[in-house]
Amino acid sequence: MQKTFLSLAIIFSVFVSFAQTYQSKMSSFLNLVDNYYVEKVNMDSIVEVGIKSMLKGLDPHSIYYSADEYKKTNEPLEGNFEGVGIQFQIFQDTLLIVHVIHGGPSQKVGLQDGDKIIYIDTAKVAGIGLDNDKVFKLLRGKKGTTVTVKVKRYGEPDLIEFNIVRDKIPIYAIEAQYMATSEIGYIKLSRFSATATDEVIKAIDSLKKQGAKKLILDLTGNGGGYLNQAHALSDLFLTEGKLVVYSEGRSQTRIDLNATNSGNFENGELVIMVDQGSASASEIVAGAIQDWDRGLIIGRRTFGKGLVQKAYNLADWSVIRLTMAHYYTPSGRNIQKPYGKNDGVYSEDINERYESGELFDEHKTKIIDSTKFYTNNKRVVYGAGGIIPDIFVPLDTTWTSKFYSKLIRTGAFNQFALTYVNENRDILMQKYNSANKYIQSFEVDSTLYNNFIAFAKTKNAEPDSAEVYKQSIPVIKNQLKGLIGQNLFDYSVYYQITNIQNPIYKRALEAFEDKSFKEHNITPAPFKKEKNKRASQ
Repeated sequence: MQKTFLSLAIIFSVFVSFAQTYQSKMSSFLNLVDNYYVEKVNMDSIVEVGIKSMLKGLDPHSIYYSADEYKKTNEPLEGNFEGVGIQFQIFQDTLLIVHVIHGGPSQKVGLQDGDKIIYIDTAKVAGIGLDNDKVFKLLRGKKGTTVTVKVKRYGEPDLIEFNIVRDKIPIYAIEAQYMATSEIGYIKLSRFSATATDEVIKAIDSLKKQGAKKLILDLTGNGGGYLNQAHALSDLFLTEGKLVVYSEGRSQTRIDLNATNSGNFENGELVIMVDQGSASASEIVAGAIQDWDRGLIIGRRTFGKGLVQKAYNLADWSVIRLTMAHYYTPSGRNIQKPYGKNDGVYSEDINERYESGELFDEHKTKIIDSTKFYTNNKRVVYGAGGIIPDIFVPLDTTWTSKFYSKLIRTGAFNQFALTYVNENRDILMQKYNSANKYIQSFEVDSTLYNNFIAFAKTKNAEPDSAEVYKQSIPVIKNQLKGLIGQNLFDYSVYYQITNIQNPIYKRALEAFEDKSFKEHNITPAPFKKEKNKRASQ
């Protein structure tokens, strides 16, 4: 026993000695610069630059944030912020309310979509070169404080004044949910925020009440978020005791996260949509579902982030998010793509996939045989670079054109849709008094289309005289209809309309009808209504 204590004391002593050596060397360096450098320098800046440079030499995901940066970066994941509760856009140097958040402070006092904010307190904000940061500083604030706005409302001759008491504003993880068919529910999850799993539970329960027996979970473009949410969300689909993910690092022993008895969609056919923008937490969910043969993964190879970060506070409340472990799918895959000291190569990986043709041809996907693993039903899967889908869907560029790219870059779509809805809201709502009626009946006719093209020209988005862009016209019209519907109703309407032309979504729907599940040896238990155990505990 004494020998054990002696050994531990020696190890601790050596560790402290090393730590003190590093600290002494760094302190001496900073002291020299502060006292003897030829010019006075900002030591805070020197320290920050030094920390950032050192972290760059570690891995692509270890990062430093100042206290303010960390707060702003974390807001979308925390699930709320304090403010007035509007989504806005600066259009022609005017602050335009795109959407008033349901249940928020602005809705409670009567602000409406389409209102233009001219004054915030006593400051005029129209025509002054406004930017997003200025708007945040003026409208955000502590819960319980008051801000006064004066707005110009279409059809009203005078400005209307509102006193808004700031409050906590929810940031939703789900962008859309709807019934794709009489039996297939669809959920678009944009981030793994602190509220993601609770939102998905409610969405699934709602869809089941509408008749959903099958489910599409859309994780395309979802860059991830909290690890605990990836675990909890996977738990909704897996039966108790199944391994969801495990993590392990130099200073962290293996930690297993298993499914509990809290699922509310453990049975019934499941498809998860992914693409090259699906990362981190999205890959944990896709990997768990794939390894247990619980559902089909459809789309393109995911981003390939298999590192786990933990936030550590420094003395001034700045934060280092330090990579402290790798995570592994249930079969043992680490899906982190290779990285080295050349950060540019890592960040350009997606462009490399485009140039190599991988996004268009599944046979050009880089597979490393040494990373071969097996699912529960003995299907072969691979690691070391993202989750390779069960069913590949190539990137569709047949409809693209230079003109369409110009329309995107100039913001012509959003600006035209905003203006059109703002000027015609009452007429549109009288004619299309429900989202379903709008989706079924609204058409972008030749008059509306030509008006849009004329508007686009004012934004310098004009087709080249020699360019043939006929292949883009159906997509242009579909985008217009989707964005007008979004501004008139909500994001679900946008996805219901635009998904019609989404190849991954279309293939997902087909998978429920053809033999895809059987061909991939996936035989989920027949659907049955499950009690939401998580909510009842």
